Parts: sequence; C-alpha cells; structure tokens
Amino acid sequence: MKDTFVNSQKLTTKKWYVIDAEDQILGRLATQASTVLMGKNKNTYTPFLENGDYVIIINAEKIKTTGKKDKQKLYRNHSGYPGGMRIEKFSSLIERRPEKIIEQAIKGMLPKGPLGRTIYKNLKVYKGTEHPHTAQSPELIMN
Repeated sequence: MKDTFVNSQKLTTKKWYVIDAEDQILGRLATQASTVLMGKNKNTYTPFLENGDYVIIINAEKIKTTGKKDKQKLYRNHSGYPGGMRIEKFSSLIERRPEKIIEQAIKGMLPKGPLGRTIYKNLKVYKGTEHPHTAQSPELIMN
C-alpha cells in the first residue's frame, strides 16, 4: 500500500523572483504576486504550510489602474479614537508612498491569521528599479 505524500517545511527550497510593476494593472499584479508568495504555482502546494517563494516588486510608482480608480479609489485608516478616520485618495498616495498601495492589495489576497502574516514577510516592494537583494540572484517573472 502506498502512503500519501505530505509536504513539509524542510523539503521546500525558496527562490527569489522579481516583478516589474511598470505599466501593469494593480489587481493583476497582486494576484500574480500572491500566487507565488503562497506557493500555488508549485506542484507541492500545501495550504497549511508556508512553502511559497520570495517576491521583489520594483517600479511601484508606475503601477496602473483601470477605469476612474486613480481619481476615485480611497484608502481608509482609523486610529481607533472618535473622529480618527483618515482618508487618502489613490492619486495622492501614489505620490507619497506607492509601495503601500501594492502591499495593501497583496496583503488582502493572502490568508488571514498567523500563516498569512508570515507569508507577507516574504514580500519586498521598492520604488524605482534598485533593490538590495541582488545577492540572492532573483529571477525575473515575465508578464
């Protein structure tokens, strides 16, 4: 009788990938990155293990959206105090912190709980083309 193979953390090897966000749609980029982060692109995918890869996203300030989202999309943050709601438009946030837009889109697609928080740590988003992870020799994901 054959036993069923169950993947473990020790058997997985992590790779580094670079995604260029220039002229890409925000949601499509986020789904591609979250798939690689969770390890769903591997044939050894296990939902309860962190067996995904590292993802580096460059050119975060050149991300695109469809429709009128660049003028209408709002990012809300509440401090927890009465009257503590802070609202910022997409157009102003992309000038101030474009990394936050991509990070928030990808974080919403990851699993909730402790597993999602550990997977999220494997995401690196940078403004511009330079990143400090050249020693890991990341592969470029073609879109």
